[in-house]
Amino acid sequence: MNHKFLLTTQCFVIILFFLFITNCKSKNRDNPIKTIDSSELSHVDKIKFTYQEITGIGQDSIYNRRDNSDIIKVGDTYYVWYSRMNSPITSGYWATIWYATSKDEGYTWKEQGMALGLGEKGTFDSHSVFTPNILAYKGKYYLYYTGVKPTPGNINGEFEGNHTTDITAIGLAVSDSPDGLFKRVENNPILEISNVPEDFDSYRIDDASMLVKDNKIGLYYKGRSIIHGAKGPGLTEMSIAYADTPEGPFTKHKGSILDKSHEVLIWKKGNGIVSLASISKSIYYAEDGIHFSVLQDSLTNIPKAPGLYRPDLEDGNKGTETPGWGVAMKSKKGQAHLVRFEMK
Repeated sequence: MNHKFLLTTQCFVIILFFLFITNCKSKNRDNPIKTIDSSELSHVDKIKFTYQEITGIGQDSIYNRRDNSDIIKVGDTYYVWYSRMNSPITSGYWATIWYATSKDEGYTWKEQGMALGLGEKGTFDSHSVFTPNILAYKGKYYLYYTGVKPTPGNINGEFEGNHTTDITAIGLAVSDSPDGLFKRVENNPILEISNVPEDFDSYRIDDASMLVKDNKIGLYYKGRSIIHGAKGPGLTEMSIAYADTPEGPFTKHKGSILDKSHEVLIWKKGNGIVSLASISKSIYYAEDGIHFSVLQDSLTNIPKAPGLYRPDLEDGNKGTETPGWGVAMKSKKGQAHLVRFEMK
């Protein structure tokens, strides 16, 4: 009787062990980011940044420029969009969106004009439009941007820049040409803050960065929680929302996917996605675009509010490699302008 009992117990333990091992293997299959193919990610973990001053949208005594988009190439011409303010204003919360073109990989630019002005009175983007980004898709150009309206209840109809009621949202304007005319979509804004105070994006959402992957449109964005108040900028986190088409509707991923990521910069690398997190000064990789692992930390001299030349954002371009140059912001003595950078 005792031998049968011991035999039964041993069998039961063996079965439990087998189930445990099977479950572990299953979990590993669901999270391929745990193992990173170093050959596929060559040079990503050795990135250093260098900078070059540019003409056309560089240092300027009349205008401040900042928070530029990623860059696309149409024909033989490179395009970039950015926030522009009249001096001495340096904050993007008082901006409109302008664009410029280049023929020489971003060393010299020509400002072409305003791409998007303020929204109509009473709309979510009637005070400022800023931090644009671009996606060329099936013959159209999609300009994503952040919008904010005057502070609710302000007796002078002004924007205060407070930490309680000055919420933002992400809007979209569409054109048949990179030169415009960009028209706002009817379902603006396409992405709004969470109505749950504890959520990471319950106060501000900003910095759209686009991705087309597995026949889905991914919109990476940063968020700030209303419960963090004035400390919010230093506690910014990043997440993603998905849609079947560039105009949405977008469905948010539940929760954030990367913290300490105040400025959103992502790009394709091999089969996955790389992201530069500015607060932690680190570079991360996620094969699935969600579960990030650190590739390199303690970065120095990182670009501010950067955008890269990304061929994958161009209509029909199936390339996965990013050449490694872009445009970023430089601030000096109360003035903001754009510079070219390279990462190698």
